[in-house]
Amino acid sequence: MRAAGIDCGTNSLRLLLVEGDPAGGAPAELSRQLRIVRLGEGVDATGEFSPAALERTFSVLDEYAAMIRATGVDPGHVRMVATSAARDVRNRDRFIDGVRERLGVAPDVIPGRREAELSFTGAVGGLHAAGVDLTGPVLVTDVGGGSTEFAVGDPDGTVRALTSLDIGSVRLRERTMPGDPPSSAEIAATRDLVDRALDESGLDFAAVREWVGVAGTVTSLMAAHLDLPDYQRDRIHGARMPLDTLQALADRFCTRTVEQLRRIPSLHPRRAEVISAGAVILERISRRLDVPGLLVSETDILDGVAAWALRGDRPVR
Repeated sequence: MRAAGIDCGTNSLRLLLVEGDPAGGAPAELSRQLRIVRLGEGVDATGEFSPAALERTFSVLDEYAAMIRATGVDPGHVRMVATSAARDVRNRDRFIDGVRERLGVAPDVIPGRREAELSFTGAVGGLHAAGVDLTGPVLVTDVGGGSTEFAVGDPDGTVRALTSLDIGSVRLRERTMPGDPPSSAEIAATRDLVDRALDESGLDFAAVREWVGVAGTVTSLMAAHLDLPDYQRDRIHGARMPLDTLQALADRFCTRTVEQLRRIPSLHPRRAEVISAGAVILERISRRLDVPGLLVSETDILDGVAAWALRGDRPVR
């Protein structure tokens, strides 16, 4: 059986094609795709998807739909989730109708806590599969474009606490760090905003013994830290970055222009536009933790969506 899972975030649109037994077992990955569409561009200010953002998103969905058909996936085994940006907008129906027209299914717009839970399950499961030993409590952080999700749980996959905060790389870049490069005042204001959100999160950061990061900001920073000549998923998955190295890297990214960041060979050119704000979020989280470093997982919510698709399940909200 073949299936397709799609994760539509504020910044990126990703596809995972898999083949496996719907009754259980780890599916085989056939193809994994990522496109930066910036669906959430301007949403923080306007409360709506812009026509240009929808056009970019629908264009990639047309491409993905062709891949899904060519792979022989039955329409009953296609699933798509949409996260922060789709939760926030007034013209969500236009987005949903456009997705349904292209994929034959409507996207499931999931709440932040569910997103956090799925990120935790995908990250912990993927690290275990790679032979990485985890010590609990484990904090999994998913820095997205519109929001950042946090899940705390045990190494066996049991989730203990979940929260989603409206701090993300696109949202903060537009709201508090518009400079190129950002000014010292903009960086300070962004740090203050993130700190206030973390203060109010209710999470016990002091109890965390393992910190795992997922999604594009985290993986891109790790690729830059490793000085990779291009993006290499197998080198990034399971790699660990010391906290002082992360903090220095975040500071360095904030002093660079977008054009300078685009010269980093492993960094997607469009992610260069927003990664400095995502780096600030990670830097502020790191100041609250006493852990060996940031452990990176390349498996996340997308892997869970593909598993839903293979089983033919609807997502549990």
